[in-house]
Parts: sequence; C-alpha cells; structure tokens
Amino acid sequence: MASREEITVYEDEVRSRYSHLEKMTDLVAVWEVALSDGVHKIEFEHGTTSGKRVVYVDGKEEIRKEWMFKLVGKETFTVGAAKTKATINIDAVSGFAYEYTLEINGKSLKKYMENRLKTTNTWVLSLGGTDYRVVLEKDTMDVWCNGQKMETAGEFVEDGTETHFSVGDHSCCIKAVSSGKRKEGIIHTLIVDDREIPEAVE
Repeated sequence: MASREEITVYEDEVRSRYSHLEKMTDLVAVWEVALSDGVHKIEFEHGTTSGKRVVYVDGKEEIRKEWMFKLVGKETFTVGAAKTKATINIDAVSGFAYEYTLEINGKSLKKYMENRLKTTNTWVLSLGGTDYRVVLEKDTMDVWCNGQKMETAGEFVEDGTETHFSVGDHSCCIKAVSSGKRKEGIIHTLIVDDREIPEAVE
C-alpha cells in the first residue's frame, strides 16, 4: 500500500497538472502590441462559469479577479515603459459566446497601429550577433532602442537634420530630409557605421 507521503506527492502532481490545464482552457485572447519600447504580449483569461478575469502583460499577471457575476465589461491596465493605457472589452455576442477587443489609448488596436505607422519609424538590425530594434517617435524625435530611451544629440545639416546616438560602440544617426512632396513629408533614414538600414514593417 502507498504511504501517505506518496499519495500527497501524487495529489500535488495531479493538482499542478490540472491547474495548468484549467489555466489554459480559460485563455481566450492573445494580442501582440508594438510600442516604442518593444513588442508586448497581452494575454487574457476569462472563465465564463466563474466570471474569472486575468490579464497578463509579457507573462506577468497585471489583473486577477476570481469571481465576477457580470460576465461582460472591461478591464483597463497599462503596457510598456511609457505606461500606455490599454483596455480589454468583453462583449456578449450570443448565448454564451463572447467577443474580446483590445483598445490602446482609446483606439481599436488596428486604428492605433495604423496611426503608429504614421508617427513612428522602426528599424531592426543585428550588430555583433545582438538584435536591436530602433524606434523613432517623429512627433517628439525621441529614439528608443531595445526598450531604452536613448540619449541623443540633434544638429541641423545642409539638407535637413541629424539625430546622433550610439548603440554599444556603434555610431548611429537618423537623417531627416524633406522628400520635396507634401504627401510624403519628411523621410527618416537610419545610418549605422556609415551603412543605411532598411526600415522594418511590423
């Protein structure tokens, strides 16, 4: 006959395996949001029997509500270094079906990302075996690299402006030159060690 100790160990094993399984069945939505400081993963668990709501940002639990009598509603939290406001809306579609939508700064995720394309430039490059993601916020001229806001020095040059910063021991420069066309506006180019880096599409 198994000792009490063995039974307890077995029960714990079953419980941990079961709680993991239970956890996975409540996962109803996953979003990836590209912000200046990086791409953030938002996961949402919704227990439609208990009303449980759990929000994870980059694997870290941000909100946990165990028993909710109201199955619809919203959860608001922040994402990233700039504490960007995010809201998950829970709406009933029909019967026991629910729809989950994510809003960033009050805009639908699609609208927010479309707007970001206009207000930021993103470059992804590899230097010495390390991957870097450089983001320029055009409205503020802030430069982010792998989640860190960079120290920059701006200067006016003959055909526009240059924003200088360094990544490790590599000198980087974002050149801003007028396209000469009103619709295109200003063209931003990243140059690292005298090499032009193509812009990334996220």
